[in-house]
Amino acid sequence: MQERSGGKVQRGAFSVPGFRVAAAMSGMRYKNRLDCVLIVSEAEAAAAGVFTRNRFCAAPVVLCREHLEASQGYARAVLINAGIANACTGEEGLRRARRSASQVASLLGIEPNRVLVASTGVIGPQLRVEALESVLPHLVSALRPDGWLDAAQAIMTTDTVPKTAWGQTPLGQTTVTCAGMAKGSGMIAPDMATMLAFVVTDARITPDALRFWLGKAVNASFNRITVDGDTSTNDTVLIMANATAPHPLITDPSSSEGTAFGKLLTDVCLDLAHQIVRDGEGATKFVAVTVCGAKSRDRAARVAQTIAASPLVKTAWFGQDANWGRIVAAAGRAGVDFDPNRVSLFFEDVCIFRNGQPVQEGDLEERASAVFRQKEIHIRLDLGEGMEEDTVYTCDFSYDYVKINADYRS
Repeated sequence: MQERSGGKVQRGAFSVPGFRVAAAMSGMRYKNRLDCVLIVSEAEAAAAGVFTRNRFCAAPVVLCREHLEASQGYARAVLINAGIANACTGEEGLRRARRSASQVASLLGIEPNRVLVASTGVIGPQLRVEALESVLPHLVSALRPDGWLDAAQAIMTTDTVPKTAWGQTPLGQTTVTCAGMAKGSGMIAPDMATMLAFVVTDARITPDALRFWLGKAVNASFNRITVDGDTSTNDTVLIMANATAPHPLITDPSSSEGTAFGKLLTDVCLDLAHQIVRDGEGATKFVAVTVCGAKSRDRAARVAQTIAASPLVKTAWFGQDANWGRIVAAAGRAGVDFDPNRVSLFFEDVCIFRNGQPVQEGDLEERASAVFRQKEIHIRLDLGEGMEEDTVYTCDFSYDYVKINADYRS
């Protein structure tokens, strides 16, 4: 398990040419902490988004979709608040989201459809738009290139640490930067996780090519993690590319330049996704579940996701119990018609189950239990039917997960 994809991605402070950011305290729900963020591109930026498929999608999701369509894939700013999700708030919630976007547009002197919005927090209450508007002038005046760590802190809810990632790659005769921040800790599951992520880059790329690679990157990262099997009303990944870097415009996503950019974007998203899992509510272990030997990647993914989301499996990991029976039972209910007699299971390099039967070795239980005492675990299930594989990243279930979610609104 690589902490960083290909060694290219770093964490911590960053800046990207042509972008400025600021964070502030609105007091909307939290007291004495940063809770709102404004990201601004100095130039018109190609933009794309991937959003929740939950039928109860929040007002900011609706508004982002509208604005990206109206602008034909361009944006200048993103306004984010933490504490109130503005979800299940009806027409009034959408009106308040539009009002906040219009206020940002007025202060920046841009069209309202160039402003995207995102919210995270409690579902149900109306957005306290007056509290947000009271700090907008400060946000605009405080914009700076290096404010990303404050921004990452401001978008947190049950997160325990801010999450940032950035990397660079050569394109033509220049170097392109791609960087982002994310929040997420609970209600995390594929399609998408309950999370927000915001990525910026100075690459020159068309909205269509950007949309293509964002979809690919999300599918390989945020759609490959699970903490508790729940998804949200507000899941959003947004990217803006402001064309500051002086390389030829990327119009074909499959070109060599497009592929290089896509790999960098995927690396950044995957690192952010790993950070979300590591910060899973109450998590004590980071687990990679790989299903290999499958006829197709989709079959492998379905089995891996079922194992990774199983509460029985996840509690066994927390208890350091090498309970292989729970894992094969979860695989068996994934809805994939594999042959159980060809399945083998490995904890790291310890084969605990081979060709449909438990392995009989004297010290096997102790070696398997030793794997489960590690902070990072790699589980590999071989279906024995083909050459395809897929990996889902997850964590264990601890007592603290219940405590955190039992009083989330308190």
